[in-house]
This record gives sequence, C-alpha cells and structure tokens, in this order.
Amino acid sequence: MDHASWVRFLLWCAAVNYGVLVLVFLAWLAARGPMRRLHQRWFALGDTQIDGYMYAFLGFYKLATWFFLLVPALVLHLLG
Repeated sequence: MDHASWVRFLLWCAAVNYGVLVLVFLAWLAARGPMRRLHQRWFALGDTQIDGYMYAFLGFYKLATWFFLLVPALVLHLLG
C-alpha cells in the first residue's frame, strides 16, 4: 500500500471512531439517569464519580483516536 491509501484508511478509521465517540456521548446524555442507577447497583459509586469516570473515558478515547489515527495520518501525508 502506498502513503495515500494508508492516509485514507487512517482517516476513515478516525471518522468511525469519532462517530462512536459522539454516539456514546449522546447515549449518555439521553439515558444518564438509568445508566447511573445501573452502575450504582454494580459498583459503590456516587453520581459525581460516575460522571467523572465517564468524562475521563471519553477524553481518553478522544486522545487515543488522535494519537493512533490522526497523528500517523498527518505524518504519512507530510512524508508522502
């Protein structure tokens, strides 16, 4: 595969991952109450802790998308 194919592949993967990120965020907004109750039943966590963990998860997922997909695509684009 050449550089352009890899760049297109990585950008499509990044778009799919951002779609998943937005979908999870919208699901969290739409069903925050039931999801909190479910997680409070499974784990001994308060509302602020659950929100904090969810915020950290979404931030980590976004950074992972940047570091593993968008940055390599940019580097390949600049090298090609």
